[in-house]
Amino acid sequence: MSNPLHAGDLLGTPTYASDSSDQLLSGQIYTPIGTINLDKGLPAGPVDSHALYDELDFQRACQTYLWALPIVSFAEWQHQHEKVFGAPDGQLVIYESYQDKLGILTANATTPYIMSFANLHRTGPLVIDFPAGAMAGGVGDFWQRSVTDMGETGPDRGQGAKYLLLGQGQSVADTTGYSVVQMPMNNIMFGVRSLEADPQKSKDLIAKLSIYPLSQKNNPPPTKLISPAGRRWNQGQPRGLAYWKRLHAILQEEPVEPRDRMMMAMLIPLGIEKDKAFDPDQRQLEILQQGADVGELMAMNFSFNKRFEGARYRADASWVYVLELKDPDQEDDYYTQLDQRTAWFYEAVTASKGMMSRSAGLGQAYLGSYHDKAGHWLDGSKTYRLRVPPNPPAKQFWSLTVYDTRTRCLIDNPQGIGDKSSRMPELVKNADGSVDIYIGPKAVPGFEANWIPSIPQRAWFAYFRLYGPLEAYLDASWPLSDIEMVKETS
Repeated sequence: MSNPLHAGDLLGTPTYASDSSDQLLSGQIYTPIGTINLDKGLPAGPVDSHALYDELDFQRACQTYLWALPIVSFAEWQHQHEKVFGAPDGQLVIYESYQDKLGILTANATTPYIMSFANLHRTGPLVIDFPAGAMAGGVGDFWQRSVTDMGETGPDRGQGAKYLLLGQGQSVADTTGYSVVQMPMNNIMFGVRSLEADPQKSKDLIAKLSIYPLSQKNNPPPTKLISPAGRRWNQGQPRGLAYWKRLHAILQEEPVEPRDRMMMAMLIPLGIEKDKAFDPDQRQLEILQQGADVGELMAMNFSFNKRFEGARYRADASWVYVLELKDPDQEDDYYTQLDQRTAWFYEAVTASKGMMSRSAGLGQAYLGSYHDKAGHWLDGSKTYRLRVPPNPPAKQFWSLTVYDTRTRCLIDNPQGIGDKSSRMPELVKNADGSVDIYIGPKAVPGFEANWIPSIPQRAWFAYFRLYGPLEAYLDASWPLSDIEMVKETS
């Protein structure tokens, strides 16, 4: 009679037929993937061997899905720029309206975004003429690692500069007058936000921004901005097999770094390999589909049920620090921050030193809430209130923005309203200076100006942003209460 072994048994001393025998017992081992039959301690036959390989490759698909989230997100955004907007390398795209921003992961609805993607292998060295003024931005590679900030938190300190971006193997003999930035990858993302409160001054400031190949330095082209102009688009990671196709395509364009060689090895049994066509067989296609489905669930869990030590802003509320990366390079002392970057880049895009600022009055701060005070998911069919206490610690302004959990983008409600901020003078304030913001399918009478319309049957989450966070945020002495469900009035 065979003796079944449990998975835990293999963690201890192997069980032998007798003290003097070197032959493992035949039997079975019970595992999370089912029962594996043993013959002399080995998988008994092709069925058991295939089951183990299927599970191995499925696990690899899940883990490589999580690993690839940052690069797939930027590759998809670049693809949308090129195919939906007709924006070639270096073309600036401006996102101003609520409709424009509906395709961006966790965009803020208050400030305009100006974005550009470029492949330096195609353009050659690239110049970014960054103007002086109230702007914050920078340039990153396609792993979404910030290479340099620009503007208020960059080396120009808001005074403007000409930045020269050099790609792989590129050099320039005379760099006089330029701040040189060596990019670690061929593809780059440049993004900036105007923080100027006056709309006309903001427009004038943006008009001074330009980007062009160094080869055109003697006759730079005029600045041109294109807009989504109402076109539907989305830069979020595509789902299913489209995710892997986008990954395969961008891997062909980029060098493989030492930290990623092990993950590249995991992709080979899935039919994804550098310098080879994307041509998975039927078995691989099924595993890739399953890996994308479960991988996204894992990423979603990282984002919306954060388990990082020290993630909570304060013990008296459930607001969490959403940007848990130690540094924009995504590295900790002894490891790459895989889980932290998974959580952030599933729900958001880009990371810079300005977004992690610990200097009072500089950069931005981000707090996230995914549950109500009772610990339940935030339900678009119900009405909630957030009371923003008096004197929020923001040098510039604060904002509350609501996002759809499925898209991680601004909620696509008919009103085109997804945020409230201190830049809105119409907000109704309480006698003590606090502000009650209501999120629900209908406005609360008397607080129409403070209402963010939710969408019934859809879950949502919120970011509370502080622009120019002050000391009371940095030392967590300023409280921010939980989002509470309120009784609806008939």
